[in-house]
Amino acid sequence: MEALGIRGICYDSGSSYLKGPAGAPTLIRKALRSGMMNLYTETLGDLSSWETSDLGDFEIQNYLDIEGLTREHLTRKPKLFTLGGDHSITYPIVKAYAGNHQKLDLLQIDAHPDLYQHYEGDPYSHACPFARIMEEGLAQRLVQVGIRTLNPHQKEQAERFGVEMYTMPAGMPELPLQFSNPVYVSVDIDALDPAFAPGVSHRESGGLTPREVITLLQSIEGEVVGADLVEYNPLRDLDGMTSEVGAKLMKELLGLLL
Repeated sequence: MEALGIRGICYDSGSSYLKGPAGAPTLIRKALRSGMMNLYTETLGDLSSWETSDLGDFEIQNYLDIEGLTREHLTRKPKLFTLGGDHSITYPIVKAYAGNHQKLDLLQIDAHPDLYQHYEGDPYSHACPFARIMEEGLAQRLVQVGIRTLNPHQKEQAERFGVEMYTMPAGMPELPLQFSNPVYVSVDIDALDPAFAPGVSHRESGGLTPREVITLLQSIEGEVVGADLVEYNPLRDLDGMTSEVGAKLMKELLGLLL
């Protein structure tokens, strides 16, 4: 059995502001294979030699079907890398992972905490997935980095769930970032400052640089068992630059998984 499955979840019905992330997976793959960049990670991992298979893109009509699809994929591949899609997809993915891992830690790199109890009446909005994950006890630990949209409700939620939150005013966590349990990594492209990644629905200035995100990923100590890259919105991009940043992050995330 090949070690890793790569797939796209084409779903953006959880988006609260603009649609578009459902069209992201194909364009990030296209940037990765365009010839613009080689297929080595910065630590000299050779993507072309790894035991991976692309499972394809999946258009989702029923949100909760993502969990069952992920469970089915995990029977064939012990690790999955998922291109989103909006950030709502992370909850059903992690729920499926929790069935395979007695304990699981999460690293979320994001401008937004995504901890609303519900958003505009929707408990499955892309503003809510980590509230669902933590209230169901699907993760032992949640570390959030890059946060710069905190409000009183989400601050209360973070305290309720014991979230380790590193806001942009507070700065980056001490490196290396150590995890004692298997870790799932979720990267929202809007964690980056929009100067580097304008192709997102919610542009939030004052964000991370690609270098900071890559350094953080490379510092992880622990077994990374799954990852996703979400919230690229091609309808907001400029000359494809965000898809190219996404392809760079994809390489480094695959390096962690393998």
